[in-house]
Amino acid sequence: MSDFNQELDARGLNCPLPILRAKKTLNGMAAGEVLKIIATDPGSVKDFQAFATQTGNPLLDSSEVNSEFHFFLKKGD
Repeated sequence: MSDFNQELDARGLNCPLPILRAKKTLNGMAAGEVLKIIATDPGSVKDFQAFATQTGNPLLDSSEVNSEFHFFLKKGD
C-alpha cells in the first residue's frame, strides 16, 4: 500500500511507545486520512490489531518487510 497522508517512524521503540506515538499522530489528523507506521517490535503486530479494534481506526494493511513491520491505519470518524 503506497497511499498515505503521514508516516510515523517507530523503529527501535518497544511496546507501548509505537502505539502511543501512533495515537498522538492520529489525534492531529483528519477523519479518513491514512497513517503509515514502521516498527521493529514484533509485539507491535498484535498491539496494532488490538488498537485498531478498540479505537475504531481501521487497520487497512499490515506487512513485514526486511524485519520491519508496516501498518496502515485509517483515522476513524
